[in-house]
Amino acid sequence: MTRVRYLPDLSAPELAARLTERSIIVQPLGAIEQHGPHLPLSTDSVVATAVAEAAVARVGEELDVWLLPTLEYTKSNEHAWSPGTVWLSAQTLLAVLDDLGRCIATTPAKRLVFLNGHGGNSALLNVANRELRLHHGLMTFLTHPGVPADQGGTSPAGELGMGVHGGTDETSMMLHLAPHLVDMSKAERRVPEGMADNRYVRFGGRVSFGWLSNDFFPDGYIGDPTPATAELGRTLFDGSVQAFCEALAEIAVFDYGRPA
Repeated sequence: MTRVRYLPDLSAPELAARLTERSIIVQPLGAIEQHGPHLPLSTDSVVATAVAEAAVARVGEELDVWLLPTLEYTKSNEHAWSPGTVWLSAQTLLAVLDDLGRCIATTPAKRLVFLNGHGGNSALLNVANRELRLHHGLMTFLTHPGVPADQGGTSPAGELGMGVHGGTDETSMMLHLAPHLVDMSKAERRVPEGMADNRYVRFGGRVSFGWLSNDFFPDGYIGDPTPATAELGRTLFDGSVQAFCEALAEIAVFDYGRPA
């Protein structure tokens, strides 16, 4: 498949001629981690890649956006218990992101956007944003195909606001994007009902807590995939692409509140 405005397809002279300080570099991040018995290890990477490619195809020419290959090995140690999960330590991933920033800083582009498909990366990516700003002078941004429910996002009411991994929305997205990789015969409800009445200590509550994905259920997913449909997945995907396009439009002109 030919990807639109895919940075590695440029020659070195083309990159030097076509990129400017106005250019935006998009780095998708996924994961290779267990998603229960009904979804593939590649789920987060499939979603992040698809959203990034669709958005860059839509607004890349207008906003001068360029796409990097998806980084698929990331910080997935909440799933380290499950064979097949391939993860980097926080220290390693932070070092990889710093190396990435160092390399991007040698190009004319000054805006680097992380499109993160795996919620376990989010806290570290916020750290990386500031480190890359300090060390390499880049303007750095973090966005998601959908904000995770444990970080202020939403999930369907049936999941009691706690569909954080392999639930309705994520399964629906995969039914739309890669239905051949989804086995709905193995999908069952896995919602931590015992936390539902907590005001503070719950997913999305004001008190965060350390957790591993098998702390709640032995098959390692947290949500309810049983209502998932491809139709819902298409709606969620289209909304994610639209939101990312709108975010890129603001990123293109963002300048720390300085007057034009």
